[in-house]
Amino acid sequence: MTGYQFTKDWFAWAPEVWNQLIPLLPGTPGERRFLEVGSFEGRSMAWIAENMMNPDDELYCVDTWKGGEEHGAEDMAAVEARFDHNRSIAVTGRDIEIYKVKRTSVEQFATMLTANVLTELAGARQGGLDFIYIDGSHQAPDVLTDACMAWPLLKQGGLMVFDDYMWGNPRDALHRPKIAIDAFTNIFGETVGIIHVGYQLVVRKK
Repeated sequence: MTGYQFTKDWFAWAPEVWNQLIPLLPGTPGERRFLEVGSFEGRSMAWIAENMMNPDDELYCVDTWKGGEEHGAEDMAAVEARFDHNRSIAVTGRDIEIYKVKRTSVEQFATMLTANVLTELAGARQGGLDFIYIDGSHQAPDVLTDACMAWPLLKQGGLMVFDDYMWGNPRDALHRPKIAIDAFTNIFGETVGIIHVGYQLVVRKK
């Protein structure tokens, strides 16, 4: 990754898992749609651009760039500026689309779900998402909301990755993702195929 500006490396261990996901991606290269919730400086965005995307593929990066309770005194304006810089590098020479979506995940998912309904009513079908990365808020209610709203947008065979499955203090269950991810995989179990369990949890839509 040349020319990027990163101050945090919370992604260094993920490529070992993600490289194994590339052959599992559904859809046709050049027609795939990716979405991540929680972009921060754009390290995962850059990796997806360099390793998963083909010309004409699309990636939606959804973040408020306001930070969460785990970010403390982080200068989020500087974080956003680094994301903008890194995004400009990631798209250079690749003929891919990376959309910066500065809004809450609930707002974005609601917009995309509405668009799907409207296109179906018009007799067309909007293509689903091939890959969704959930790495926004670490509070359990937010994680569960993201998962439940994202699932209808994921196409059959699509992959969803939950970050920070083992993060946080087990005694503070509502302020860590695990309880929400477990609830989601249990409730949606008939359509959820678990691919990987570790610090991240990866599922495929049956």
